[in-house]
Amino acid sequence: MISILTPCYNEAENLPLFWEEMRRVAEASGEAFAFVFVDDGSTDGTLDFLKNLAASDARVRVVALSRNFGKEAALSAALDFARGDAVIPIDADLQEPPKLIPEMIRLWREGYDVVVARRADRSSDSFFKRTTAKWFYRLHNKISSPELTEDAGDFRLLSRRAADAVKRLPERERFMRGLFSWVGFRTAVVEYVRPARAAGGSKFRVARLWKLAIDAITSFSTLPLALLGGIGALVSFTAFFFTAFLVVRTLVFGVDVPGYASTVCVILFIGGVQIMGIGVLGEYIGRIYMETKQRPLYVVADVFGEDTAPE
Repeated sequence: MISILTPCYNEAENLPLFWEEMRRVAEASGEAFAFVFVDDGSTDGTLDFLKNLAASDARVRVVALSRNFGKEAALSAALDFARGDAVIPIDADLQEPPKLIPEMIRLWREGYDVVVARRADRSSDSFFKRTTAKWFYRLHNKISSPELTEDAGDFRLLSRRAADAVKRLPERERFMRGLFSWVGFRTAVVEYVRPARAAGGSKFRVARLWKLAIDAITSFSTLPLALLGGIGALVSFTAFFFTAFLVVRTLVFGVDVPGYASTVCVILFIGGVQIMGIGVLGEYIGRIYMETKQRPLYVVADVFGEDTAPE
């Protein structure tokens, strides 16, 4: 059985189109499918549509969270409730084409535990989103381990043992595609052209994308801390040698030490480096603080569907 995992936040416009497409793919493939939808605190008609869907189709299970916990938490909830021999996370906006699923299943049956869907063409996205995504993947892969498949999102197939490995990871501040890569296993890549959204707009604004990027880097790399140490050492050595130069020049040549403007510039520069260092340290300390509280990733308000217990 293949479990399709779909986190939803205000997707009432997209869900009828998404379900119709998924139903066609499931019927054409001849595979046994189960569907786990997680409503992440939607404020439109998303939950009503999903409840009706669960009542009319025994393959559908709907998990309603008590509030909006974010996509990473909603996807974690979907993983917890999935029972399939393989699981496929996919968004409801149809920018990740369901027609790719049979090819992913074929590769899984050939022995791959992970089949990653990579966006070969992102022309449907804005120039800003394409550019920042390219910068993010390149930066992440230079400073973090393991590397991410460039231009790949959460859309992928995971075998049961790969999905179980992800579920065992205990962290609260999650970057799911990083966790998917971290567990490893034999991996294949399939490519697709990313279409435009079926309806509505993206729920990820600049602030949320920025937070996701910070979570990704701080979850899988300590290089920013090492860089700060290097910058601090460089500034200290530069200041020491410049001070020694000024002292020697003054003693030998009797040259006064001028420079109110240069003094201010040096103070501002060093102050900026210190504040930047405190900010980076704060990000890591904040993650430690959130992890030590051991709060659950999500809270379930209701579950709709026959088999309602998580694995």
